[in-house]
Amino acid sequence: MSAAEARREFEAGRLPAEQLLDLLERQERLIQHLHAEVERLKQRLAQYEPEVRSEPAPRQRDGPTPSTSYSLQAEQRRRHRRRRKKSPGRRPTELKFADAHHVEDIYPADVPRADCRLLRERAVWRLRDNHAVLVGYRLFGRPGGPEPAIPGLTPRCEYGIEILVVLAFLVYVIGLSLAKACAVLAFFCHLPLSRSQADALLRQLAKHWQAQFDTLCALIALAAVVYMDETGWKVGTEGCALWTFASAGQRVFLFGCHKDAATLDAVLPPDVFRGIGVSDDAAVYRDRFTQAQKCWAHLLRKAIRLALLYPRKGRYQHFLDGLLELYRDAKRAAADGRLGEAGRKGRVATLEDRLCTLCLRYRGVPAEGTAAEQDFSNLIEELLDRMLEEELFTFVLHPEVEPTNNRLERLQRGPALERKAGRTSKTAAGARRRSVIVSVLESLRANLGVFTLSSVLAEVQRWLDEGVSLFERQWQALQGAAGVPDTG
Repeated sequence: MSAAEARREFEAGRLPAEQLLDLLERQERLIQHLHAEVERLKQRLAQYEPEVRSEPAPRQRDGPTPSTSYSLQAEQRRRHRRRRKKSPGRRPTELKFADAHHVEDIYPADVPRADCRLLRERAVWRLRDNHAVLVGYRLFGRPGGPEPAIPGLTPRCEYGIEILVVLAFLVYVIGLSLAKACAVLAFFCHLPLSRSQADALLRQLAKHWQAQFDTLCALIALAAVVYMDETGWKVGTEGCALWTFASAGQRVFLFGCHKDAATLDAVLPPDVFRGIGVSDDAAVYRDRFTQAQKCWAHLLRKAIRLALLYPRKGRYQHFLDGLLELYRDAKRAAADGRLGEAGRKGRVATLEDRLCTLCLRYRGVPAEGTAAEQDFSNLIEELLDRMLEEELFTFVLHPEVEPTNNRLERLQRGPALERKAGRTSKTAAGARRRSVIVSVLESLRANLGVFTLSSVLAEVQRWLDEGVSLFERQWQALQGAAGVPDTG
């Protein structure tokens, strides 16, 4: 009998005292049983959450008890309230130096050794013969003078530049997570590296290469031909874009940017960039460059898609055949070294006449009102519009220009796979760090004859020794050729 039923029976005079006492005894036994069950569950839970022992007993309330929240946010708040493990802190240099496998002395080149005194000791992890070695460096110099630089070491870092480059290659080029990259270094190189340490090393490398990234952006803005493409990206839960720019020797990746005119103007300022822009037909690129080349691969894919999806519509296939034949003839004309400027302009006029004839042949055909016919009509109008804007056969007039930006799609293939797997940037700072490191590594790939660890380390080591990077030398050469003084 429930409490409401007992009250009604009592008010009606139909509930005897014996039955009321029996009801109270049953309720008391139920309360004792539930109390014992709660204590048993708290004892089992205490081994996982010790703080439950010190929790006060819940007070009885007059109103209804609020329901417990089992959401993900509530669980994160509960975990956040737990006491965090106290960090042991940094190990003293004396202990690190004592653990060194061997010791090396570093002397300044311009100071006699007789005048040098021990200034400082440092312990640094290095890769020697693909094996991690803790090297103890003893820095000597004139008292009160500057310390000699350790070869292959960035300022305030306890790991050699070779470890930073290998880690950056594994994470940002191969696409491994930080945990897997640390596992690879531990397995193959016996390098003890935690995930937090790897994250700090990548942050230091990005800070060290920030000046090289800025130089690459300046070089891109003055390039004769720039290829550009974009794809989706995420910073946390916010949807954004990855925008890639490439010239003959430079690559610039912008992770976590917005696909708008402001971003494009920041990379290619209208008052600075006077080159040829190779891109797809996105709205942000229209009427943007003095000379442009629209990507033929994007246009041909649209025609191929219609021909494959609707094989019974013969005119889709006939249009594709005519467009492919026109494109192949244009490529042959671009590769013909016998043609001069006048000859190339004549070939372009002929190609435009053929394209106009091909498009007008199908433009007047009555549409059926289907989605396929709408796509076909849009493709024809796009071809005619780009032809009138003289953006389809720029590669015939300038043979150094490629008719597609497939090189950009190949560069974006790795990040696109990482995006599909959910391995995108968690913060804006992480996206910025990725932009700097990937841009420098891919630009090195474009400039070095052989892209290997030894060739990259040789170039990076030269930067540290001479204080001038490969890209800064390219900038100086460009400024000298233009007759503009270098302002730094």
